[in-house]
Amino acid sequence: MDLKLLEQLTQTFGPSGYEDEIRAVIRTVVEPLADELRVDPLGSLVVYRKGTGEGKKIALAAHMDEIGLMATYIEEKGYVRFTSIGGVRPLNCIGGRARFANGVTGVIYAERRDDASTVPELRHLYIDVGATGRADCPVAVGDPAQFVGPLTRQGQRLVSKTLDDRIGCYVLIEVLRQLAATPHDLYFVFSTQEEIGLAGARTTAFRIDPDIAISVDVTATGDTPKALPMAVELGKGPAVKVKDSGMIAHPLVRDMLVAAAQKAGVPYQMEILVGGSTDAAAMQLVRSGVPSGCLSIPCRFVHSPSEMVDEADVENAIAVLLTALRTTV
Repeated sequence: MDLKLLEQLTQTFGPSGYEDEIRAVIRTVVEPLADELRVDPLGSLVVYRKGTGEGKKIALAAHMDEIGLMATYIEEKGYVRFTSIGGVRPLNCIGGRARFANGVTGVIYAERRDDASTVPELRHLYIDVGATGRADCPVAVGDPAQFVGPLTRQGQRLVSKTLDDRIGCYVLIEVLRQLAATPHDLYFVFSTQEEIGLAGARTTAFRIDPDIAISVDVTATGDTPKALPMAVELGKGPAVKVKDSGMIAHPLVRDMLVAAAQKAGVPYQMEILVGGSTDAAAMQLVRSGVPSGCLSIPCRFVHSPSEMVDEADVENAIAVLLTALRTTV
């Protein structure tokens, strides 16, 4: 794996609605690989790769944005109160760090509560940026922040903030790098604002009007202590989505991905995700409807500063997509 690229992808600033920096990083990498390239009005980066004309028009989407925080109030002593950008869980925040767009880093902690047995809410949390009062606080109301979590490698496992969904972006970049020829006209979409409502993929898919749409994103696993029962584990292969809380995958796309995994000779899993969805849920509903599905990377500790994936699952996801995109549907 290109860990230098993955580190750059995961560590670059890019909460939903603030994707300029991560888009610039991805653009630098993919521009030499594109037949055409554009940025849509909501900020999604679209890389077009022309096919031989014998296949379909296919959109592949991975979202650039990450969950994050936004300052809502500066207290008299300089502590920063905040709200969430996307699905932020309070318990995943306490003791962690937040980095604002201006580079200021602070510690996230919870105020003392009379009943410590209760689960804190975001309103009980604050960020200490080292200020002594409002006057010297280097953060203003409305400033966005990302979590801090460096990329580390532990055997086959990779741990970092924002693997949701920079690992999907990594997969699309590697497919672009390795795909020499395809019968299909391909649109690689690095989408915006997935974490707050799938806006980027929805509007971009409307413009592309694809025959088929595939999201590449992470999914939860059922292999941690007392996890919700789920037939997805780390290291057992990429997961072909059957259903999540936002969509049922189209049989055409689901079967295409299964056939590609079998043809490539790589392990795969079938995914039913009880809570959560992906860009595919938005893309399937544009215009008169688009057959859509998702290839998922199993990921532990989703929406925390320390998400975990297995390197083999990532490599096998790349192999599945390369095989699928070289085959006439």
